[in-house]
Amino acid sequence: MALQNAAGNSPEFMKQHVFQLGAIAKKRTRKIIGLMSGTSLDGLDVALCSFSGSGQRTRVKVLQFETLPYDEDFKNEIRRVFAQKKIDFQHLVLLNALIAERHAELVNLCLTKWNIKPEAVDLLASHGQTVFHAPRVYHGLPNYPNATLQIGDGDHLAVRTGIITLSDFRQKHVAAGGEGAPLALYGDYFLFSKKGEERYLLNIGGIANFTYLPANQDPTQAFATDTGPGNTLLDAFARELFGVPFDEGARLAANGRVDERLLEILKSEPFFAKALPKTIGPELFSLKWVKAAIAQLPKGNPNPFDVMTTLTKLTTDTIAEAIILSRQPIHQSPITNKPINQSLYLSGGGAHNPLIISYLKEKLPQFKISPMKKLGLDGDAKEAVLFAVLANETVAGRVGERAVLGGIPMVGMGKVSFPG
Repeated sequence: MALQNAAGNSPEFMKQHVFQLGAIAKKRTRKIIGLMSGTSLDGLDVALCSFSGSGQRTRVKVLQFETLPYDEDFKNEIRRVFAQKKIDFQHLVLLNALIAERHAELVNLCLTKWNIKPEAVDLLASHGQTVFHAPRVYHGLPNYPNATLQIGDGDHLAVRTGIITLSDFRQKHVAAGGEGAPLALYGDYFLFSKKGEERYLLNIGGIANFTYLPANQDPTQAFATDTGPGNTLLDAFARELFGVPFDEGARLAANGRVDERLLEILKSEPFFAKALPKTIGPELFSLKWVKAAIAQLPKGNPNPFDVMTTLTKLTTDTIAEAIILSRQPIHQSPITNKPINQSLYLSGGGAHNPLIISYLKEKLPQFKISPMKKLGLDGDAKEAVLFAVLANETVAGRVGERAVLGGIPMVGMGKVSFPG
């Protein structure tokens, strides 16, 4: 006779959630929705993906993709705590639930639009909203570890969508010895590593970061790193100086000139000289940081258009200099003695900025620069898809295949929340 608990249910009944995860892991294909809300606070990226396999045998097809913009009031609610050292703690606690509820609402809107029922989706992979990123390179406190915080509670998402949710991915990376970012390395390595081609996958979001994929596909040589500001300063000064959310088409920056003295002061920031890989956030690269640099100019405040041009140049210079620093000394095949192809693939909002692209081509003439779409993935969807990859790996990855990738064990990431 089966043992009974106080409610009269057998242990097998009580373990139905675990059995459900096991069944999902064994499926030939899994439908996973990836969610991404970045430091630019543009909106929520929602990618419905079909997966088969895991690790380097991962195959993914993007079935649907939407970016649902945030209204200005919602952005301002997040900005009250975003990258701020001093905050209203009650507001942070309330936002943890509010962001999850808003994201669940947007997911449900997408499912309705796509005519897909929640039960047809196996997993929901939510990045959440980063509100503070504090690696040691930023906080400088010897007795404290790397740390990062994303909010948007997974239980709220699971209950309100009816879908098993994996969330809070970055904590396991920190616990395993990393900085919690950039997590793109896992999906980039599984999906886009190619023998014979040295690939740099550059994402220019609020913060710019790239993944380096060696031509020999050695996981111990692959890594991902932040380089510094991407769009975060451009967006902040577009709002501050011109009252617009961002510099669309680089129209503002195109009307200015680079202030070489301001650029020199900004590039003297010690973060840029630190060894790769490294991570950072808007906690450092802020309006306050740039204004402190402007205050050092002998001629006073520069022309607003010149500020935009100079910040655009700062983004591209620091990206290019980090890529050059990371390049391996040998760039030819040991078998054929022919040069190894070097390619740079772009994603993120900055990939739509023509001045950024122009500056990158000037700084990196040896690279073939292409949009991420050339590898079969919409660059705007990339980050949401990569969090779906992390969820797929956590549920269906092969433990015996775990190795070191980018100096960190290939740990399963994400906390599991069940709808019921």
